[in-house]
Amino acid sequence: MRCPYCGNDDTQVKDSRPTEDSGAIRRRRICNGCGGRFTTFERVQLRDLTVVKKSGRKVPFDREKLARSVYTALRKRSVEPERIERMISGIVRQLESLGDVEVTSDQIGEYVMDGLKGLDDVAFVRFASVYKNFSAADDFRSFLAELANGGKDTIQADDD
Repeated sequence: MRCPYCGNDDTQVKDSRPTEDSGAIRRRRICNGCGGRFTTFERVQLRDLTVVKKSGRKVPFDREKLARSVYTALRKRSVEPERIERMISGIVRQLESLGDVEVTSDQIGEYVMDGLKGLDDVAFVRFASVYKNFSAADDFRSFLAELANGGKDTIQADDD
């Protein structure tokens, strides 16, 4: 596992334990290069999913890309990493339980928005601004007004 601080590949596991959702193993690691400590979550992948983009292009599902998007939306927000990982694991389980190996980018985006809505309002709006491709302040106003009205109107999402 690569160290997030110095990029060194020589890391050592100091502690391993199952997570609350039992879908992953939480490992505390230390970098043998810089001495940095960090946590990783390792999990079994049940099936290979393919993401169908709006353009029709198909790409392999990448859990790490999903996690990066979620963590970007949650940057500088005080949400425990375990709650974030549970949300991401829940999204992956939902996708895997759809019964199809192909999922649309819209499905993933909606699951992420649902998860973030219950986790952190600011992160929810941040993610929505990218996912729904807001291009002006009025887009934010409309989205926030929609939230205040209970989501009666929907804004169409753009891909990537």
